[in-house]
Amino acid sequence: MIAVSPCHIFDGNQEPMMVFIKRIAWRKLNVDFIERLNSIVEKPLLTSLIVLMVVTLVVMGLSLKYYLRDFDSFWVQILAEAHGMIFDIAIIGILLFWLNQNGEIRQRIRTYKDEIDDFRLLESDQAAFRMVGNIKRLNRHKIHEINLVNCYLARTHLNYINLKGSNLNSANLSNSSLLETNLENTRLNQTNLENANLNQANLRGAYASGANFKDAFLIKAQFENAFLIKTNFTNAYLMEANLQHSYLMGADFENASLYKADFRGAKGLTIEQLAKAKTLYLAKFDPELQEQVKELTPELVEA
Repeated sequence: MIAVSPCHIFDGNQEPMMVFIKRIAWRKLNVDFIERLNSIVEKPLLTSLIVLMVVTLVVMGLSLKYYLRDFDSFWVQILAEAHGMIFDIAIIGILLFWLNQNGEIRQRIRTYKDEIDDFRLLESDQAAFRMVGNIKRLNRHKIHEINLVNCYLARTHLNYINLKGSNLNSANLSNSSLLETNLENTRLNQTNLENANLNQANLRGAYASGANFKDAFLIKAQFENAFLIKTNFTNAYLMEANLQHSYLMGADFENASLYKADFRGAKGLTIEQLAKAKTLYLAKFDPELQEQVKELTPELVEA
C-alpha cells in the first residue's frame, strides 16, 4: 500500500488550501474583535469616551461646511445650545439626585422595619434595645405608624417618641419609660405596661382594652375618647389624668390614685369601680355619678 502525504492532496491546486487558511484567519480575527469589544463594554468610562468621540466626529463632519461658511452665526447657535444643555443637565441632575436620595431613604426605612420583624418574638434586652433604635430612626424619617405587635420592649426608654396610630397589641412594655410619648389612636389591646412611666403621655383615642397598667405612672396622661374596657389600673397613679368620654366598662381601679382625674362624659363607669380606688379627691364626674360618690364613698373625696 502506498502512503500518501497530506501535502500531496493540494499539489494539483493550492486554492482550497488558501481558502481554508483565510477562513481560519477571519474566524480568529472575529474572535479577537468580539473579545476586545467585550473588554471595552465592561469598562463604562471607556465606552462612554469612545461613543463621545465617535459622535463628535460625526457631528463635526456634518457641520463643518456651515462652520466655515458663516462662523459668527454658527457660533451663536452653539452658545445657545450650550446654555440649553447646561439647563438640561441641571434639571436632570437635580431629578436624579432626588430619585437617588428618595430611593435610599425608602431602602433604609424598609431595613429598619425588617429588623423589627426579625426581633419581634425574641425576649431579650439586646433585641429590645435594637428595636428602640429602629423606632427612633423611623421617627426621624417621619414614620410613626409602626407594627410592634408582640414586641418585647420591657425596660426601654421611649420618651417623647411618636407612635401615633401604631399597633402595639400584646407588646411587653413593662417597666418602660414613655414620658410624653404620643400614643394617640394607638392599639394597645392586651399590652403589658405594668410599672411603666407614662406621665403626660398622649393616649387620646387609644384602643387599650385588656391592657395592664398595674402600678403604672399616668400623671396628667390624656385618655380622652380612649377604649379602656376591662383595663387594669390597679395601684396606678392617675393624678390629673384626663379620661373624658373614655369607655371604662369593667376597668379595674383598685387602690388607684385618682386625685383630680377627670371622668366627665366617661361611659360604663360605675360607683362600684370607683369605690375600690385609693382616693377620689377633687376628681371630676358627671353630676349623677358625682352625687353617688359623695353619698357612698365620702371618705375617698376628702383630703
